Amino acid sequence: MRISTKGRYSLRILLDLARHRDDGYIPLKTIAEREGISKKYLDQIMLILNRTVFSKSTRGAQGGYKLAKAPAEYTLGDILRLTEGSISRLVCLENNGEDSPRSSECTARCVWGGLEKVMTDYLDNMTLQDMLNQHDTILQIHQIEKK
Repeated sequence: MRISTKGRYSLRILLDLARHRDDGYIPLKTIAEREGISKKYLDQIMLILNRTVFSKSTRGAQGGYKLAKAPAEYTLGDILRLTEGSISRLVCLENNGEDSPRSSECTARCVWGGLEKVMTDYLDNMTLQDMLNQHDTILQIHQIEKK
């Protein structure tokens, strides 16, 4: 599976909004500075995220973006499907193999299907909150090791 820059940046934006969810609406400029991503590129991504239920925005001096729901309600699978389209990158697995002339003869199809299932299950069960929790745990471990 190859995730595009748009997919990776969408995840970073949503994680930033999740991490700072108690700060109200966050200007895109602030997110761009914190994440080291071009504001112009973030504008394009936010158009996608804001058209869906992923984020809310407001204009004006106190304007910016925030999550529309709790971080635990966003799965990585949903985020990647929004930005990448299909999570599967194998023609023989998309559309029940209708786009692949060798789909019914492919000996390895069951292997690719099993791999896709594991990957999809993982992404559909991993939330933004899970990622934040894992990151916090890793930071705590590093702090303990430094002592």
